Amino acid sequence: MKKPAIICLMGPTASGKTPLAVELVQRLPCEIISVDSAMIYRGMDIGTAKPDAETLRIAPHRLIDFLDPAEIYSAGKFCEDALREIEIIHAQEKIPLLVGGSMMYFHVLQQGLAALPKADPALRAELTLRAEREGWAALHEELARVDSEAASKINPNDSQRIQRALEVYLLTGKTITEWQGKNIHPLSAYDICNIALSPANRTHLHERIAKRFDQMLALGFIDEVKQLYDRADLGPHLPSIRSVGYRQIWDYLAGKSRHEEMCDQALAATRQLAKRQITWLGSWTDLAWVDAEAKDVLDTVCRYVKVISSRNI
Repeated sequence: MKKPAIICLMGPTASGKTPLAVELVQRLPCEIISVDSAMIYRGMDIGTAKPDAETLRIAPHRLIDFLDPAEIYSAGKFCEDALREIEIIHAQEKIPLLVGGSMMYFHVLQQGLAALPKADPALRAELTLRAEREGWAALHEELARVDSEAASKINPNDSQRIQRALEVYLLTGKTITEWQGKNIHPLSAYDICNIALSPANRTHLHERIAKRFDQMLALGFIDEVKQLYDRADLGPHLPSIRSVGYRQIWDYLAGKSRHEEMCDQALAATRQLAKRQITWLGSWTDLAWVDAEAKDVLDTVCRYVKVISSRNI
C-alpha cells in the first residue's frame, strides 16, 4: 500500500517560501501547516512576514498566530501539534504542505524527539542565576565539555536550548545527544517530499533580505515592536523577543543603538540566520534543491512532488 504523502517546503529566510506555497495550494490539493517559530505569536506580524488576511483567505495557514509572546513553545510541542494537523488534513483527503524555515522543527518532526525527562523548575532557576553571573557563553562552554555534539549545534546565545541540554545532563547523567539517539521517527508512516527553496546566488539572497527588511520598516515594524516593548511582562529573555529583527529593534528602543546601527545589526543577524539555515539544509538527505529565482519554479516543484510522492496527485 502507498504511504500518505507530505510535502515539506524548506529554505532560508526571504527565499520566497510563502508565495510559492500559496501558488501550490492553488495547483495541488494541499493545506498549509506553518513551520515557523516566530509566526506562532500573536501581535508579531510584520517582522515575521506573516501572511496578510487576503493571503490567508486564499491559502489558510495552520499553526500561526495562536500563542501570546509571553509564552514559550517547544519543538516537542510543535511536533505534537503538527502531527495532529497532518492527521486532520489527511482525513480531508488532502496533502499536508509544511512550509517554513525553523529547521529544528522540521528535524524533530522527521527525525523524532526522545522522551526526555520533564523540566525541573529548581534546576532551571539555578542555571538561570548562573547565566546571570557568568553569561550564557560560559554555560555553553560547560555544555561543550560534556556534550560537544550538542554544543556544536547550539548557538552560544541560544539560552533556551543551552539550559535544556545542561538540565537533561544534570538530571540524568546522560547527555541530550544520548537521549536523542533513542528517537522514534514520527513521520515514518508517511511518504515525505522534501524541497529546499533558495536563490542559487547567495548575493541575491542577501539583496532579498535587505529589500524585505526595508519593506518591514515601511509597514511599521518599529511600531509593532514598540507595542511589545511597552508590555511589562515581555523582555529579551523570551524566545519571542529574541526573534531576528525583534531583538535588534528592542535594543534600539532601549537606547542601546542608533537607528542606522539597529538596521545594520538586524540585517547582519538575518544573514547569519539564513547561513545557518542553508548549512542545516546542506546536511539533509533526500532533499531536492530548487532555485527560487527560476522562471518555472512552480512547475519544477510540482514535478518533484509528483515524482517523489507516492500519492497520485
